[in-house]
Formats: sequence, structure tokens, C-alpha cells
Amino acid sequence: MQETPLSYQAFDKLQRPLRDLRLSVTDQCNFRCRYCMPEEIFGPDYAFLAKDQLLSFPELVRLTRIFVSLGVQKVRITGGEPLMRKGLPELIRRIGEIEGVRDIAVTTNGSLLARHAQALKDAGLRRVTVSLDSLDDERFGRMNGRGFKVSQVLTGIDAAAAAGLQVKVNMVVQKGTNDQDVLPMARYFREKGHILRFIEYMDVGNSNGWRLDQVLPSREIVSLIQREMPLEPVGANHYGEVAQRYRYAGEEGEIGLISSVTQAFCSTCTRARLSAEGKLYSCLFASTGTDLSGPLRDGRSDEQIRRLIAEFWSGRDDRYSEERLRNTPGLKRKKIEMSHIGG
Repeated sequence: MQETPLSYQAFDKLQRPLRDLRLSVTDQCNFRCRYCMPEEIFGPDYAFLAKDQLLSFPELVRLTRIFVSLGVQKVRITGGEPLMRKGLPELIRRIGEIEGVRDIAVTTNGSLLARHAQALKDAGLRRVTVSLDSLDDERFGRMNGRGFKVSQVLTGIDAAAAAGLQVKVNMVVQKGTNDQDVLPMARYFREKGHILRFIEYMDVGNSNGWRLDQVLPSREIVSLIQREMPLEPVGANHYGEVAQRYRYAGEEGEIGLISSVTQAFCSTCTRARLSAEGKLYSCLFASTGTDLSGPLRDGRSDEQIRRLIAEFWSGRDDRYSEERLRNTPGLKRKKIEMSHIGG
């Protein structure tokens, strides 16, 4: 195998750099969230990927190293539910050893986090993002589609914090479903000291029955919280940050708003997404991807794969959310399911 050459920064057609890599390690999940993997589509007969179709850890590490040579600095492990992938701490340890990787994070539903938090920290993980859409057991059970209890996720969050992991919490807000939970969530995680990010309900995949009237605009969420807990805007941490940040007035604690529907941030998107079976996608809303598993397994060199990725990225012109905003109720096209490439 050839050594990966010295790095350079890859840019797409809109001059957006390649800086972030989303690595899906499995397409399976133990939740069936309505906005991602509804039970009627992803039921007991749904055919998930076979084990030999998943990229192996050596393949994931090799690809990550090549992506880093093209400018990637941050890696986020996603799924499906990534903690369902056996041996995940070992993958995190190996990715953390790659020169040029500045940050590794995991996005999880939190249900398995309590049993894995310390091992993840010991492997070098710094941050974890936990999805939680309500503090009400009945609503949360309906939304996760499997009746999981809030306490199981909160226990995972506490375990992650106790292990020394930075915790962020993501809440997908769907008008008429869980918008009444915005304030209770803000109060709870303000007290806990964890950053809570509110995500506008998006038309990911093809299965969630998205409608614009189910979107609660981020500006309304800010107004709602502001009336009880005064907020002040905070600047972005870095180029390409997706969340608009607000700090509780006079405090260090903050919230974030991810407004893909009403305030699209395509112009600064720096993320490439790799599915569990090795297809490279240029957008969360992409329809097609470029296969990297074949080149990995047919003996091609690092440099050949590197050129393939660089060519893919240089041809990227995706800006789905901006186009959706102008063409609501949405662009009519088939999209890759979010459970395949992470959120």
C-alpha cells in the first residue's frame, strides 16, 4: 500500500473546503424515530446491510487518513446507532492516532451510552452528541417508535459527563408533536450545564412524510426561550459551524439553533458523508453517492483513491436547503435515508 502524500486543501465548485467527515459505521438502529426510520418502513422484515458489506475498521481508518490528506480535520462517527457497532472504541482509538485529526465526536441516541461511555473516553473520544426529543416519556416513546424511556437516555448523558466527555444534546422540534417540550428541555439542560441544540424538522430521506407546516422556525424557538430566560447571540466557533449560538445572559451556558429549513447554511457546508457500506455523499439530502468500497478492495493505491475523492469533491455544487427554501413545499427527488449516512 502506498503512503498517502503530503496534504492539500480540497475545494468544491462553490469554494467550500473539505474539513469534516461523517463516518457511518452501521445502518442499524434500535430506535424507530418517526423523522428518520419509521417502523412501517424499517420494520422486522427490512433488509439491513450484511456484515461483509460494512466497511471494516482497517478500511475506515485508511479512508480517514486519505480524507485528512485532503483537508479533513474533524471526524464524527454516526449511524444508524453507532454504539451498535461492536468494538467502536478501538476504531476511535485508531482514528485518533492519525496525524491531522483534531477532533473526534460521536452522535448517538444515548440508549447504550451508559455502558460504553468510559471505554469511549479511554479510547480518546472527546465529545458526544445525544439525540433527545422530549423529557416526557409518552411523547418520547412515540417519537422513538420503540417506547424507550427518557431515563435511559439521561442515565447515558450522566455517564458520559462523569467519564469526562463533553456532551451536547440535539432536539428535533416538530410542530404539533413535541414543540411543547422546548422550554422544559431548555430549563433542564441549562441546569445540567449541557449545550442544547434545537433542530428544525427536515425533509431527510423519503419516509418521514415531511410538511412545511410541521416546522417550528428557529426564530420562534429563540423568542419562546427569550421570554423566560434572556439570551444573547454568540459568534461562531469556526467556519462552517451549522448552529447559531446563543448564551444565557450573564452565564456561560448556551443553546444552538440548526435552521436548515428557514435559514439554510449551504454556503459554508464543509461536510462529506461516508455510508456504512462505503459510498461517499456530498450532502445530507443527496440522491446518489460515489462508491469507495470497490476501489478499496480491488487493490487501488492510496493516491488513486485520493484522486477519486478529490475529483468528487471538486465537482460538488450541492445546496439543497437553499433550493428547497425557494421551492417549498420541497424538491421532489429521491434522497438517501439519513439512517444510512448519519445526521
